Amino acid sequence: MKLGILGNGLTSLSLAKSLVNKGIFVDIFLDQKNLDFNKKRTIGLSKKNIDFFNREILNIEKFLWNINKIEIYSENLKGEKILNFENDNYDLFSMIKNFQLQKELLSKLTINKFCNFKKKKNYENLNLKEYSLIINCDSRNQITKKFFYKNLIKKYNSFAHTTIIKHKKIKNNVACQIFTRKGPLAFLPLSETETSIVYSVKGEKNIDLKKLFEKYNFKYESVLFEKPASFELKSTNLRSYYHNNILAFGDLLHRIHPLAGQGFNMTIRDINILCELINCRIDNGLELDKSICIDFEKKTKHKNYLFSRGIDYVYEFFNLESKMDNNILSKSIQVIGKNKFLNKSFEKIANNGLDF
Repeated sequence: MKLGILGNGLTSLSLAKSLVNKGIFVDIFLDQKNLDFNKKRTIGLSKKNIDFFNREILNIEKFLWNINKIEIYSENLKGEKILNFENDNYDLFSMIKNFQLQKELLSKLTINKFCNFKKKKNYENLNLKEYSLIINCDSRNQITKKFFYKNLIKKYNSFAHTTIIKHKKIKNNVACQIFTRKGPLAFLPLSETETSIVYSVKGEKNIDLKKLFEKYNFKYESVLFEKPASFELKSTNLRSYYHNNILAFGDLLHRIHPLAGQGFNMTIRDINILCELINCRIDNGLELDKSICIDFEKKTKHKNYLFSRGIDYVYEFFNLESKMDNNILSKSIQVIGKNKFLNKSFEKIANNGLDF
């Protein structure tokens, strides 16, 4: 029994590590000889997903920076807070740098006897019969272009601009998001002296991120900027999750707006479900075959679609308000946020997805 994984990103490495932990042989096909580590990208992980990651994939506690409070503001309310989330019993989520997680996963997989790295520029000649399952996490290969190109696509006419700032040491455990007239701006703490900035700006590929940061910054001092990176924003949902024994995975299945920081959280939930299906087959002495792809799609497709649509509705809500000359919508959210039941419900969805 052997599985093939196409791609070398966080999704591929995380999934591979969860499989080799079960004693499953995995071949990882890299799309480049040397991995490039993007040091400007960060990830926010929910508590439930961290627990799963630590238990089933790799203990990452030493890399995490915990967030115990989230504050949300609207520019239409002149800096007034519209939502506030905090929990006395546990941290709401934690931040981690992409490259730290990627390097740690790679180092553990490199020395694992169940894992083998292969270089493959062209997947056309891949021997599909050699593998019980092939999991495709690579959006740029020929298999994707041939079998996984039918998507529901929404373009936001926006670009996300990301960087990491270094600043004067402070108690830095409160994440902040401001819905500006240009788009959502997030301040995501990474340590006492570092904070990730993610600004999704409508229609502007080239911006002066430092100038915009200075306009909305209210707590960071002695700031040093790293050179920003940017990428186009769009939402996608794949129409069909599999072809024969090839399962699409990760961003190929769903890509969402980063305003809620839920993209990789959705992928970890998918890994959890896929692992449960694989465990069930192994426990019952069954082969790993195409039936896993079928069952995985049945279990996840509708939830992934509804969750991604929910994120899109949040974006459109605040996008509508940015075009208005009043603050009625922000005021209404402010009132809703004071309802403890609804507030806790929002928190549970962020933590668990639609399984709450």
